[in-house]
Formats: sequence, structure tokens, C-alpha cells
Amino acid sequence: MIWTALHIIEIVLWCIIACSVAYVVFFAIISLFYDKEDQVAIHAAALKSNMAKFLILYPAYKEDRVIVNAVEQFLLQDYPTNHYTVVVISDHMEPETNEILRKMPITLLTPTFEKSSKAKAMQYAINEVKGDFDNVVILDADNVVRPDFLSQLNVLCTVYDAIQCHRCAKNANNDVAVLDGASEEINNTIFRKAHNRLGLSSALIGSGMCFNYNLFKKNVFQLSTAGEDREMEALLLHQEVYIKYASEIHVFDEKVSNQDNFQRQRMRWMTAQVQSLLSNLPKIPGAIIHGKINFIDKTIQQALIPRSILIVLLAGISILMTIVVPDWCEKWWILFALLAIALFIALPSQLRFSSFAKVFAIPGLVWRMLKNILHMDRKNTDFIHTQHG
Repeated sequence: MIWTALHIIEIVLWCIIACSVAYVVFFAIISLFYDKEDQVAIHAAALKSNMAKFLILYPAYKEDRVIVNAVEQFLLQDYPTNHYTVVVISDHMEPETNEILRKMPITLLTPTFEKSSKAKAMQYAINEVKGDFDNVVILDADNVVRPDFLSQLNVLCTVYDAIQCHRCAKNANNDVAVLDGASEEINNTIFRKAHNRLGLSSALIGSGMCFNYNLFKKNVFQLSTAGEDREMEALLLHQEVYIKYASEIHVFDEKVSNQDNFQRQRMRWMTAQVQSLLSNLPKIPGAIIHGKINFIDKTIQQALIPRSILIVLLAGISILMTIVVPDWCEKWWILFALLAIALFIALPSQLRFSSFAKVFAIPGLVWRMLKNILHMDRKNTDFIHTQHG
């Protein structure tokens, strides 16, 4: 009787985990397909594109170490200088940093928030900066872009109102940074490239984003949590706005390089994921009635088990079942193998060897993520700042 009950629990657990694995496997396979029509549309847009005016926002909370270099690099754009305005929202940065920024051809805002957040910084900038803008770009203070960044975006903005650029690692100085970069590339493949291949919207990341100015202004004041990118994404998908993933437009992002920063970052992400799931669930019946597939898919994403936890969980259960109940282990090893193959497919070829060589660092990072669950407050909206190394 006890073994029967345990077997039922084991099967239910396998089914729950299998749902997360199936999602990853499906979109990893879809990512292998090539969307020719999309390239044709973009090429046509390039022939008729005009010079749009861009508002560039850098929300910068205690980012003294990286913001000056990021802005200096951005000002090397090959785009006409009278067609873009760079705005740094300096929140709790040192006077020396602000003095350097004031000497640059940018707009510097220095708000004082009782509780800082990226959403508040963007809202403040939209209220303060006046101008006839066509699009707004959101960049993190450590993001570095190439000189043709705006020129490439200008073409896509002719076709799309919401764009997520290809955010990728600019550092790989240790195991944590390598794995963080690999994780982001897997996300790019599964939640962005593969979704676009299937005609679904890309997920947003939080930076390297470009929106139609009026669309952004309409939605930014509805953001209220530290997971502002998930909130914005849910709002756009509920309005049936398609989000394009621009895989060829790179935004180089500094990856976390120590375990404490990794834990803080994942705490913010996991809290935002739970908040997004709970916020989206009541809207699901209406989304089903009106056929809002993208919104339904986004809600499913929020219910998935984080991949790093999934890897360690499957490996641990597979080994345990092999030792304790060998007759039950086969299906667990199959699930683990499917996940491993899917992640291998999702990783860019140049990262596969370097990433898999760091797998022994994963259990320690996952342990820190599991500790986060014990301290997570789904009602908390405080901004959790991830410090740079």
C-alpha cells in the first residue's frame, strides 16, 4: 500500500517536471527552422525606412562603475546626432560621476526616490524629457552597443512597434559569468528566436528593448514592480502587440561574476516570475475567449520550473531512483536526456564546450536559488539591485 502511494506520487511528480521539459524541448526544435518571409519583410522595410528619432534611456541606480563607459560607447553611433537623445537617470550615483556625465552631450536627470526602481526611473524620464520622438530604447547602465545599433533598429522600427535586441555576454571571466551568459543564450533561443519562428512574440529581457514612443508612454506608467520587463510584456501581449526578436542587433551585457550577485539577481527574477504568474492567471479566461495565444503562452512560461533547478532536480532524482527503485528510473533518465539534448541545441555552437565544461558549478548556484525560495515574498515590490563585479 505504501509503495503504491509512493509510486503514484512519483508519477505525478514526473508529469509535472515533464511539462517544463516538454516546453523546452519543443521550442529548442522549433529554433532550428528558418523564417525566410521575415527576412523578406525586413529587406523591404530597409528600402523605404526614414530616419526615426530615438529617445535612449539609461536608468542608472548606483552604477558609477559602468555608466560613463556605456554612454561614451553609445555616443559613437553612426546615426545622425540630431535624431537621438541620450538620457541618463542618475539615481544615488556619486557627484563625481554626475559631473563627468554633465560634460557629455546628453541629458542628465537626478531624481530622488524614496524607493528606487527601474520603472520609476523610466516614468520620471518620460515626464521630464519633452520632444518629438518616434521610438524609445531602454538600456542598462552596463550595456555596450556597436556604432550601427540605431541604424539597424531604424529599419526594424518601420515594421515593428516592440523589439527585443540580442543581449549577449561581454565578459566570461569565471565559471559563474560563463554559465550566466550561457543561460541567457538559451533563453534567447527558446523564448525569443524559437517563438518568433512559430509566429509568437519574443520575451522581453529588461534592456536592449525598443518601443514605439507612444506605445511605451501609454504603458510605462502602469508598471509598479521590480519585474518591470515582465509587466511590460504582459501589457503588450494583452493588447496583442507583437514583439520582434532582433537576433542580429547585439547588446553586450555584463554577466554576474560571483555567487552573491548571482543569488541576488535570481531572487529578483524568481520574485518577478511568481508575481507575473499570479497577475496573469485571472486574465487567462478572457485571453482564451479572445484567442490571445501570446498572452496564454507567456503565462505558461511563468509557471515553468527554472532550468538550472530542473537540471539538478532531474539528475538527483534519476540517480536516487537508480539506487533505490531501479524499475522506476528509466523514465527519469529519458527526461534528463531530453532536457540535456534540448539545452545543447539551444546553446550557440561556440558556447557549447565552454559551457558544459562548467557544469560542476551548477549545483552550488542552484542551492543558492533554492535558498531564495525560502526568503521570497511574492508581495514585495522593492527593487533588488545587482551589483557589478
